[in-house]
Amino acid sequence: MQENQEKFIELVNKENVGKNLKYSILTMGCQLNENDSEKIAGMLEKMQYQYIEDYKEADLIVFNTCCVRENAEERLFGKIGEVKKLKESKNVILAIGGCMMQEPGMLEKIKKSYPFVNVIFGTHTMQNLPENIYKAIIENKKVKDVIDIDGEIYEGLPIKRNSDYKASVTIMYGCNNFCSYCIVPYVRGRERSREPELILEEVRGLAEEGYKEITLLGQNVNSYKGNDKIKNFAELLNEVCKVEGIERVNFISPHPKDFTDDVIDVIANNEKITRIVHLPLQAGNTKVLKEMNRKYTKEQYLTLAKKMLERIPGLVLSTDIIVGFPGETDEEFEDTLDVVREINFEQIFMFIYSKREGTVAAEREDQVPEEVKHVRFDKLKELYESRVDENNEKYLNTVQKLLIEGKSKNNENMLEGRTSTNKVVIFEPHSEKKPGDIVSVKILEAHKWYLKGEIIND
Repeated sequence: MQENQEKFIELVNKENVGKNLKYSILTMGCQLNENDSEKIAGMLEKMQYQYIEDYKEADLIVFNTCCVRENAEERLFGKIGEVKKLKESKNVILAIGGCMMQEPGMLEKIKKSYPFVNVIFGTHTMQNLPENIYKAIIENKKVKDVIDIDGEIYEGLPIKRNSDYKASVTIMYGCNNFCSYCIVPYVRGRERSREPELILEEVRGLAEEGYKEITLLGQNVNSYKGNDKIKNFAELLNEVCKVEGIERVNFISPHPKDFTDDVIDVIANNEKITRIVHLPLQAGNTKVLKEMNRKYTKEQYLTLAKKMLERIPGLVLSTDIIVGFPGETDEEFEDTLDVVREINFEQIFMFIYSKREGTVAAEREDQVPEEVKHVRFDKLKELYESRVDENNEKYLNTVQKLLIEGKSKNNENMLEGRTSTNKVVIFEPHSEKKPGDIVSVKILEAHKWYLKGEIIND
């Protein structure tokens, strides 16, 4: 497979030499999609395409899609409509890939409604992109490269990282859980874990290139299965922490049912591992959790969360919550609010339930009315935001280790970084410090969505 890929990269490369062609990628969805887009970019740059942010100026446009939320389709179709005008004015190559292309009926919908799309590829065929682009530009063919079976793991794909000091490393693909609201197992396939030696080789290579922060990625990252030498996620996480040069280690997203004591111990004993863990709740009522097929109860979740907070020094938790799952009553939603009050999450990613065709929950007749969903969403948002100021104030006058990420997004005269608990901190530039450096910052001010501090000498 790699030889075939390299063959078509070289063929397109020769065709594009001297043409100064540009590409743009619009990424929708999670960090796994972001990581896939980095690999797509790596392949395109080997084919003599150069990145440009404004897709309207590009010669080749890739939409890397997500299908977790219903409005993702609306966003995609709107963008395709915009590109149609570009197709009419110049010969733009349009490729659409990612999770949405694996949804039942989506391939036919694209073919029928948007026949000008050059390449359609799925989550299991991304590695074929050079061949598909060759067929589109050289042979003038429309390419539909989507397979329904679980994909293999392809190593050695070129990659163009979005950062020079932070990198994500995918350790596994797919999902076996089949939560009743989620389309991901149907479009990403069943769980497949990479060989631990190859993961560690990638991490060591990143360390040699000067990367300081690594995020391990998986749909359910802590259900990783290794081999006889490195058997599970806890052992892999521990080995990653041993890599010299890597100063900060993250992972997303774990599943509560797989969060074992050995993983907790590894986090507690390794200061490199960030002190925020994303522990998706989804709902705080045991009946709703069962109907979601989450495989834990409210009580089990609370027991796990409290154990983690007790055993891991300085830990805070973030979570996902779905509001308005089919059949959820007001009383059951109150259980979710109870959990939020009890755990006091540092961050909450809130979602209004949306039907995904092909899932069990989408077939239910007891869908919650939209207006009820929005009322509950506002209640959850109000509860969370009422705690933010108090949570931020605990950082005042503390010294936090930060990875400098660059200029502040809201004030170009300030630098920005994040604490080990993922709090945004802004501070004045220092003549000897640059993006990618780890610095100590004393927190002087606490604002609602960021902290402000000053660099101090260690």
